[in-house]
Amino acid sequence: MNVLEKITLQLSSFSKSERKVAEVILQSPDTAIHSSIATLAKVADVSEPTVNRFCRRLDTKGFPDFKLHLAQSLANGTPYVNRHVEESDTTDSYTSKIFESTMASLDKARKNIDINALNRAVDLLTQAKKISFFGLGASASVAQDAQNKFFRFNVPVICFDDIVMQRMSAINSREGDVVVLISHTGRTKNLVDVASLARENDATVIGITTVNSPLAEECNLVLSLDVPEDTDMYMPMASRIAQLVLIDVLATGFTLRRGAKFRDNLKKVKDSLRSSRFEKKGAPL
Repeated sequence: MNVLEKITLQLSSFSKSERKVAEVILQSPDTAIHSSIATLAKVADVSEPTVNRFCRRLDTKGFPDFKLHLAQSLANGTPYVNRHVEESDTTDSYTSKIFESTMASLDKARKNIDINALNRAVDLLTQAKKISFFGLGASASVAQDAQNKFFRFNVPVICFDDIVMQRMSAINSREGDVVVLISHTGRTKNLVDVASLARENDATVIGITTVNSPLAEECNLVLSLDVPEDTDMYMPMASRIAQLVLIDVLATGFTLRRGAKFRDNLKKVKDSLRSSRFEKKGAPL
């Protein structure tokens, strides 16, 4: 149940002052998202502590956390763009909405990520003989970013966005290889087939996808981000950002798990790239 639904259902149970806050928010939730606690308190004619108390009644940590949940609750905007965006939005308005809804989605993904599954994924990646990252559509760019991160880790890493190459790679996989498949919906038939082929050839398959999806059913391990985004109707935005953050988390875990000597090698790789860049202006010679 989202925050707006909670407010509506609990309206009769709020104190008189809390109900004033609730009514202001229900009347214009979009305005509430962009308001400071002082502004909201003034409009509702209550004190700032009352606003904070109201927020905690809704199982949030305070006003900033409440605004993140509220941003996530606004739904049914313009299809194929972003569910929070309306035709009448100004540049300032839709920019704020996209940033705020993305931050809200990242916060929810952070809270709901399965740390045990994440730890297991890092174990599998650090022990892998070869790592493959596959995605299609918007997820293909995430797979390419993953290849860029893991390529410097001194382990064979491949990435294909062509389904024929993905299938051939899965057929040629073997025990000790790890195949990471990225799909927000988990309903892309070609990726489900690739997962099945990889498992048939004894590779370990990690899915960055939705739990209980067809793809998740074919994976040895699932990392679910729980980002509420309907990519059948809207352009992938928050889900793609969350996937990129998860890749950063996996790459960081890989680096830390390999130890200090491994990090020294990464430093050498970084140092070797210095000559390919212009010096920053004002940097010491």
